[in-house]
Amino acid sequence: MKRLLLAATATLFSFYSIAQNNITSIDIGSDIPMSSTTMTSVSKDGVSLANAKTDKGLLVMFSCNTCPYVIKSQERTKEMIDYAMKHNIGMVIVNSNEAKRDGDDSYKAMAKYAKKQSYKVPYVVDENSELANAFGATRTPEVFLFNGEGILIYKGAMEDNPVNPSESESMYLKDAIDNMLSGKTVDPNSTKSIGCTIKRAS
Repeated sequence: MKRLLLAATATLFSFYSIAQNNITSIDIGSDIPMSSTTMTSVSKDGVSLANAKTDKGLLVMFSCNTCPYVIKSQERTKEMIDYAMKHNIGMVIVNSNEAKRDGDDSYKAMAKYAKKQSYKVPYVVDENSELANAFGATRTPEVFLFNGEGILIYKGAMEDNPVNPSESESMYLKDAIDNMLSGKTVDPNSTKSIGCTIKRAS
């Protein structure tokens, strides 16, 4: 029985690995994918990326409830929520973990988590991981920053040491926001996102 469980687990991880490897992230300069699609937030409101975007921009963060990297980065996430709001940049946090929708990433669990974290921006369900697929998102946390015209100008990690955020020296996302608002070139405009894989349904 133990061997069967191990084999099943190995097969599952193999599937997730293949799924992630077959996904290509959108390019810098791309428009917002699926911008008009309405998603349900934990406040039961319908939210679309087009409506969330302001004339200053839009920050999309793929996240979840239980990933150790998300938990380690939670204070940074709150900082970025406040920073985006301070500069009138729209923001949406997206949960694409469809394979865990009946468990740790259920709608009920999301609502509880958002309340615990005092989220001030929409936390939405990405049904069937469609938005993650459209973005080419594979990790949590993973961020995509669009300017006021809805053009992607930064994607990847929030910082250079997501394993130990307190030791980070480069705040990629904050710097990208600052450069975007001041009209400067965003450099780097793409970094490697380090975190848990998005659990897509089979």
